[in-house]
Amino acid sequence: MGGGEPVSATSQSPQVPTRGRRADALRNQQALLAAAAAVFVTSGVEAPIREIAARAGVGIGTIYRHFPTRADLVVAVYRHQVEACAEAGSTLLANAASPLAALRQWVDLFIDFLVTKHGLANALRSDTGGFDALHTYFVDQLVPVCAQLLDASVASGEITPGTGPYELMRGIGNLCIGRDNDPEYDPRRLVDLLLRGLQQPR
Repeated sequence: MGGGEPVSATSQSPQVPTRGRRADALRNQQALLAAAAAVFVTSGVEAPIREIAARAGVGIGTIYRHFPTRADLVVAVYRHQVEACAEAGSTLLANAASPLAALRQWVDLFIDFLVTKHGLANALRSDTGGFDALHTYFVDQLVPVCAQLLDASVASGEITPGTGPYELMRGIGNLCIGRDNDPEYDPRRLVDLLLRGLQQPR
């Protein structure tokens, strides 16, 4: 009785296709978040969901399936951008022409992130606890990266020592605030002046 060959664990287990589906779902979600982040930068966090769906190449229902509310989507984009900024630091430092060039490229990513962040409080509305938790996450992830880039720029002789990473990030953040009420305002030009002011005189 039961003379058939035993079925191998590999052929019987559903784990491999499940992992594949999960990897595909994760990639799709990351692509969706990248599309939403790009739309938020140009159109703000109140941009129509259909605009995000069109950029991501998915249906509106797909977005609502992943993120039932706009607040869910904005928070997910926020975390996605924090992680992207954090991961970019070392890569930029390794590949840029100089530490200062890496810092400038990183600051450009940081500005894109800040444009999204300024709509976060409105998206979360009364959830101040959630906002505070995200702010802590942001500080924990990004201040060490900014410190690494600043330290390397000081060590290379490109930047005058004495500016702290959180101080620089606060300064950049304050320069970005004006864009909320004036689409003609260009924070990047003023941030460039700020970075020029940090440079060692030649």
